[in-house]
Amino acid sequence: MIRLLVFLLTLLHAGAALAASGFQWADVPVSGGEPLKVAIWYPTAAQPAYRQIGPFEMNVAVDAPVQGTHHALIVMSHGTGGSALNSYDTAMALAEAGFIVAAVQHTGDNYLDHSVSFTARNFVLRPQQISRVIDYMLTGWPAHAAVDPTRIGLFGHSAGGATGLLAGGGIGDWQRVGEACASQPGDWGCSRARAAGVTGAPQAAPRIAGWDPRVRALVLAAPAVAVMFQPGGLAGVTIPVQLWIGERDDIVPDARLVPELLPKAPDYHLVRNGGHFAFLAPCNEILRSAALEICTDPKDFDREAFLHEFQRDVVTFFKRTLA
Repeated sequence: MIRLLVFLLTLLHAGAALAASGFQWADVPVSGGEPLKVAIWYPTAAQPAYRQIGPFEMNVAVDAPVQGTHHALIVMSHGTGGSALNSYDTAMALAEAGFIVAAVQHTGDNYLDHSVSFTARNFVLRPQQISRVIDYMLTGWPAHAAVDPTRIGLFGHSAGGATGLLAGGGIGDWQRVGEACASQPGDWGCSRARAAGVTGAPQAAPRIAGWDPRVRALVLAAPAVAVMFQPGGLAGVTIPVQLWIGERDDIVPDARLVPELLPKAPDYHLVRNGGHFAFLAPCNEILRSAALEICTDPKDFDREAFLHEFQRDVVTFFKRTLA
């Protein structure tokens, strides 16, 4: 009995020690291009403090040492026009549960740079950027020895969800996106593409692929442009998938195609009354004044309450699939 009590106390102490999140920025070198901006959260024993990071106030230990070794790595991919901090609260929940999280700010498709947004090239580049971030976290990050290279997952929202499907073995056909926009001109993405001067499908529509076999599990929230994976483009995605779709998401309605396209049934969650942006961190006044659309939820939807349950399930899924 005494040995059991000592063991349980040791586990409790270890759990308490992992209750803080460290944070730092990294500039990941890219051959022939500008560095990728990456936000990194990780377990630390250092004392956190509230700091203003971008538009958010985070309770983190900035540039503190990583605690422990053999941590699973979760790479985060944001949606169109987003930032590395879009899901900072989910990243912190993962870090406090013992994961290392690296959220990339996608060059060419972020809130400061829309040069490839809504184009086929965006989805060619995005998985490449994910792979480059994984390379860096395994070999170039100063604390890379703390990362377990056999336990890597990906979390993606919207365009980041499509990025996850490509990194997980999916193959896209951009011609289908052009055809869908021709038949549904009022679609949110198609309308934004036209406003940005992107019209129709390219004459030689690319076959889009970006498989990285190091990615072993996916959490996808409201994945965009699922139509490009019809009819058999997701046959190669055989790793575990947790899929979240808002019941009232009218921005990516084709996300509901994903379960029937996957060769194995995902851990599927249809979020009652949830919209497209339900999965992003709750907004403050800074974000409401700068990007009201991502702060707006359907009536009677409580984003903060939902995210508490969402993050618990995401942590549980990655713990199980990356055990």
